[in-house]
Amino acid sequence: MATDQAGSDASEGDAYEQFENRVRRISNVGNAAGILRWDQEVVMPDEGTPARAQQLSTLSSLSHELLTADETGQLLDALEDTALGDEQAAVVREIRRQYDRETSVPQELVEEISATASNAHPTWKQAREADDFEEFAPTLEKLVELKREYAAHIDPDADPYAVLFADYEPYIDLETAERVLERLREELVSLIDAIQDSDADLATDAFAGEFDDDDQEALARDVLGSLGYDWDRGRLDTAPHPFSSGTQFDARVTTRFDEEDLLGSITSTIHEFGHANYTLGLPDEGYGTPLGEARDLSVHESQSRLWENHVGRSRPFWEHFLPVARERFPSLEDVTPEEAYEAANQVYDDNLIRVEADELTYHLHIVIRFEIERDLIRGDLEVSEVPQVWNDKYEEYLGVRPETDTEGCLQDIHWSHGDFGYFPTYSLGSVLAAQLYAAAEDDRGPFDEEIREGEFDDLNGWLREHIHQHGKHFITPELIERATGEELTADYFLEYVESKYGDLYELEDY
Repeated sequence: MATDQAGSDASEGDAYEQFENRVRRISNVGNAAGILRWDQEVVMPDEGTPARAQQLSTLSSLSHELLTADETGQLLDALEDTALGDEQAAVVREIRRQYDRETSVPQELVEEISATASNAHPTWKQAREADDFEEFAPTLEKLVELKREYAAHIDPDADPYAVLFADYEPYIDLETAERVLERLREELVSLIDAIQDSDADLATDAFAGEFDDDDQEALARDVLGSLGYDWDRGRLDTAPHPFSSGTQFDARVTTRFDEEDLLGSITSTIHEFGHANYTLGLPDEGYGTPLGEARDLSVHESQSRLWENHVGRSRPFWEHFLPVARERFPSLEDVTPEEAYEAANQVYDDNLIRVEADELTYHLHIVIRFEIERDLIRGDLEVSEVPQVWNDKYEEYLGVRPETDTEGCLQDIHWSHGDFGYFPTYSLGSVLAAQLYAAAEDDRGPFDEEIREGEFDDLNGWLREHIHQHGKHFITPELIERATGEELTADYFLEYVESKYGDLYELEDY
C-alpha cells in the first residue's frame, strides 16, 4: 500500500506540474502580447499597424487555443479531487474559472464580437467627429445584441449585465457594486451642490502658465524617483492616453504632457506609478501563474487612486514636492504649498468630460455610464434613447447639460470595444483606495509627516504586505477583509471627501 500511495502522490504531483507548465506558457504568450501593445502605443512607426494587428491576433488566438484545449480541461479534471496546497488550489481556481467561461462561448461568436468591435472603433470615431450619434447607433445595437448572446452562453439564468461585469470584476458581485454606486450618487450630488453654492475662493490658477515638455518629463522622473519607482525594472515614456503595463520584472509607465497643464502631467504620472508599483510588488516566484498577477481591476485601480489622491493631492505632498517643482520651473516661486494643494483639488462646476473631471465629480460621470449600460444590456433602455437619457442624467446629477453628442454620449471609447461592465471598476477602485488608506493609517499611524518628508517606504511596505504580495491567492472580498477587517464599503471614501472638501470649500454641514 505504501508503494501505491507513493505512486499516487507522484502522479498527482506530475499532474500539477504539467498543469502549471501549461499555465506559464499561456501567461508568457499574454505577456509577449503586452509588450507588443506597449510598443504600438509608444514607439512603433505609424505604418507598422498592419503587421502588428496580425501579430497580436496570432498571439491572442494561440493563448485562447492553449487555454481551451482538451489537454487543459483534462488536467483541470485530474486535479479536481487532488489534495493541493492553498496556493496550488488558488491557481487551479483561477484557471478553472477562465477555462469554463471561454469554453462556454462558441468560437464563432467570439470571432464575431471581435470583428464587430474592430469595425466599431472607426465607426465610433467618425460619428464622434461628425457629432452624430445616429451614425454609431446601429453598430452599438449590434454590440449590445452580441454581448447579451455572449452572456447567455456563460449563464443563461443570470442577469446578463452581471455576467459582463464579472469579466472585469469576477469576485465582487454586482449587487455590491450597485449598492456602492447608488450610495455615491445619493451622497455626492448634495455635496457637489453645496460646493457650487460655496463662496470659497480657491487658488485655482496656481499652475497657470506654459511649461516646456522636456522640463515636464524631467519633473515626472523626479516624481517617480521620489515615490520610489524601481528604475531597474521600469521606464518612463509618453503615450496619447497614459497607461502602465508589464510584469513584476518589467513594469513600464507612460504619461503625457500639455504645455498649459503641468498639474495634469504630475497627477497622471502619480496615477500610473500606483499601477506600476502594484505590478512591481507582485511576488517574483509567482511569475507566470495567477499568484504573480494582480487581483483584477478594482484592486488595481485602488492602487493608482490611493497614490494619486490620498498621497499626490494631499497638503503634505505639496509641502514636500513643490520645492522640487520650483527647481524645474522657477515661475512657481511665488506659489505656496497651500495654493498648490487648492489647485490640485478644485471641483469643476461645468465639466462634461469624464477624463477631465476632478476627483469628486468623476464618480457621477461613472454612475451615469453604469446606469445607462446596465439598462441597455438588460433591455430596459433602447439604443436610440441613449443621448436623451445621458443628457438628462448629466443635468440631474451634475447640473450641466451636453449640447452635442461629441461632448456627451460619444466621448468614451469603451462601448465601441464592447466593454460593457468596465466602468464601475473605476469608482470601486477609489472607494477601496480610501478603505485601504484608512486601514494602513489605523495600523501604522498617520502618514502625513512621512509624506511631508518625502518618505513613502512605510506606506508602500504596508501595501506590499497586505495587497501586492498575495497576487490572486485570495478572491477579492477575502483580500479586502484580510487587509481592512471589513467588507468593501463606501464609508471611508465618503468620510474622506466630505472632510477634505468640506474644509476646502468652508462647508458648515460637512
